[in-house]
Amino acid sequence: MPEYELSFSPSSSNDAGCYRLIELTPDLTKLLEDAIANEKEVNFSIKGHSNEDAFLCTADKTFAMRSVGLSNTLLVVTPVPDEHAADFAEDAVVIRDQLNEIIELVPAVPKLHKLSVLIKDREYDEGQEDLEDDENRTRLTYEDALLQIQASPGELDAGLRERRILVINNELRPMTPIYLTHLLELILNLLVSLSMKHTAAPVERLLSALADEHEVSRAVSIQVMYWFGQIKEGKWAMDVPAIVKELGLGILRNHRHEPIEKDELLAKWKSQVGDTFEETVSLDLLSGNYIEAESLGSDEVVLKYFPSSALPVDPAARFADLFLTRTKWKGEEITPFLSDIAVNSKERDKLLLKYCRTVTDAQGIRYTARAQYNG
Repeated sequence: MPEYELSFSPSSSNDAGCYRLIELTPDLTKLLEDAIANEKEVNFSIKGHSNEDAFLCTADKTFAMRSVGLSNTLLVVTPVPDEHAADFAEDAVVIRDQLNEIIELVPAVPKLHKLSVLIKDREYDEGQEDLEDDENRTRLTYEDALLQIQASPGELDAGLRERRILVINNELRPMTPIYLTHLLELILNLLVSLSMKHTAAPVERLLSALADEHEVSRAVSIQVMYWFGQIKEGKWAMDVPAIVKELGLGILRNHRHEPIEKDELLAKWKSQVGDTFEETVSLDLLSGNYIEAESLGSDEVVLKYFPSSALPVDPAARFADLFLTRTKWKGEEITPFLSDIAVNSKERDKLLLKYCRTVTDAQGIRYTARAQYNG
């Protein structure tokens, strides 16, 4: 076993506090090992302003960085710097720093909720290619979002798609729900009138029809087609459930304050999507966007728009809002409202254990609020 002469570095006082050890997860370890074996680059980035928690992002995942204390001190040692080589033995190594903690990486939900704040008042509606800039408006580019949002590039792209955020003239702009519904209706009507298959619609023909007949920007149309399907070899394969869901949400959004009967919603929804896609209509598609409201003196199921995206992202505040809305929840009712604040089902179940208690009554098991919420 080799032996080395160990000494303190002449710069150890300046180096103190300059080093951190990060404990990699098994997935990250394998990612690095595979990259080394295949001579490929792997890029990590650490994001977060000085007043925010730090997050490590890979190409497609986000990890919270947490400091964990160590019972034993670890020494950071290196070969002797060249400028001090003459002062040490040839086989000497020097102590550069002493560590009493490591950084632990924990899978985390990307902080995509910040998008809504950063692009406030920049909504895109029909024909609004450009907006006049003024000092009260915030302009956010895609590159800005990559730097400011604590999310991996893959998660950011998915978040832009799920939140229906366009990139117009290199600026992020959310499309208004009303215009999106209108545009999807146009697409469905054109598929029928032009006798195009929804599984292989010619992209150029559809873009031209939207631009020439309805004055829809090609830059907008192509992004919407990517949101709701796949484009390959000039053909667009429509994601039927995604479009049907969005049209259902368009109806439901009008009933935030005034509930709508379930049968009425389904009838309007089926009429809107047409005979071809009415079999896809299902309340399951709207999970996490509505609650059943009380309907006195009637056996009809009544629904009210209640989107999880409008709830707080902080778990304690999220549960507080949920239990202010309803004192008891079935498991299948509450879990859709937790999917965007939990990395996976295991983390979701931990949240339920932390913030809820279960009660059993004649109707089965229910979740109710604990006496108080602790962060």
